[in-house]
Amino acid sequence: MTQPRRTARPESRSTDSLRADAGQHAVDSALAGMDRAVAVRLGEVRDLVLATAAATPGVGPIEQALKWGQPSFLTTETGSGSTIRMDAAKSRPGGYAVYFHCQTNLVETFRGLYPDVFHFEGNRALHLNAADPLPAEELRHCLALALTYHQRKAGKR
Repeated sequence: MTQPRRTARPESRSTDSLRADAGQHAVDSALAGMDRAVAVRLGEVRDLVLATAAATPGVGPIEQALKWGQPSFLTTETGSGSTIRMDAAKSRPGGYAVYFHCQTNLVETFRGLYPDVFHFEGNRALHLNAADPLPAEELRHCLALALTYHQRKAGKR
């Protein structure tokens, strides 16, 4: 009796890889549904989050997802940072915001560092205008502080 021929199974992708693709696709879809100028700026913010994470020791890979319908960035693997979200500012045409967890001191810190660069919403967001150039260096610093928030907090214990 001859054995049936076995064909090689295609390599399956890891669950993490599939989840990463789904998160990236969800963020892409959310940006595609926004005002073009705002979507372009938010795409720049996304690129800045990913580049900052890659350049910041201890952060690790970033998980992209939608949280409350907003493009979000999480340090799921390392837990080094606080979630960063972004969205069009509904109350300000042409405006957009970068959101941080309101129970952290992140926005308070940013307000002290860059009082004339960003508009602030309480203790939860930085507001910007799509017609203005992205303040990349200042925002990169803020993002790095958010991406290492838990890492720094743990180091103080």
